[in-house]
Amino acid sequence: MFILKRQDVEVSSVQHPKSGQQIPILTYQGQTFRLITVFNAQQADEARAFWRELTDNRGKACVLLEEEERYSVWGKVRLEQLKENLHAGASGDVAPFFTQACLLLLQAVYFDVEDLLGTKQAGSFQKELANILSQWRFPQAEQPQQVKKWLEIDPLEDPSVPNWQEHHLITLLQELHRLGKSYFGNASFTERALDILEDMEASEKNQFLDWMRKSPLGKLWTVA
Repeated sequence: MFILKRQDVEVSSVQHPKSGQQIPILTYQGQTFRLITVFNAQQADEARAFWRELTDNRGKACVLLEEEERYSVWGKVRLEQLKENLHAGASGDVAPFFTQACLLLLQAVYFDVEDLLGTKQAGSFQKELANILSQWRFPQAEQPQQVKKWLEIDPLEDPSVPNWQEHHLITLLQELHRLGKSYFGNASFTERALDILEDMEASEKNQFLDWMRKSPLGKLWTVA
């Protein structure tokens, strides 16, 4: 539909009535769009390909927002309808085990850094991760001590797993992939990390992997 620059649009948010989370909203020429997914600055080709897939092949009304540090794809929505959907529960929420799976992958990469590269590099990794989650305003992860908690808990047993939405999970795994490549020099770590999902219930693991395949994450994490 459109490829836009940051100065062309207004980005705001609406509050989820139940969770209190802020839902990003983009406004352009009187039209409103809701965030679908985010790509980092090195993924320009992937971002444009995903946007074209939605607009050209699926007939979706979407915009691609190009910024220096990231690319993001937004889907057209009526603000009144969005608010109705939020009150009805159709908010982009995902099953809790999706967040559990993402935390398992996060921990797997972190411990891989610690085991193979040492505690100093693991400390740097943790600081970079905390900066990313703070920048993207992840609920319950805006402070370094909160991020430390998510690196240490057992996501499959701890009831305090955060209530992150789909766009949070996609952003987390995209940034985790970028961080992993910067520390290891290649993407070989993804195969090792994915092995940790064997700890999940088989049906939940398969649902999560199917979701990854259908998102921009499938190629990044080489999900078969």
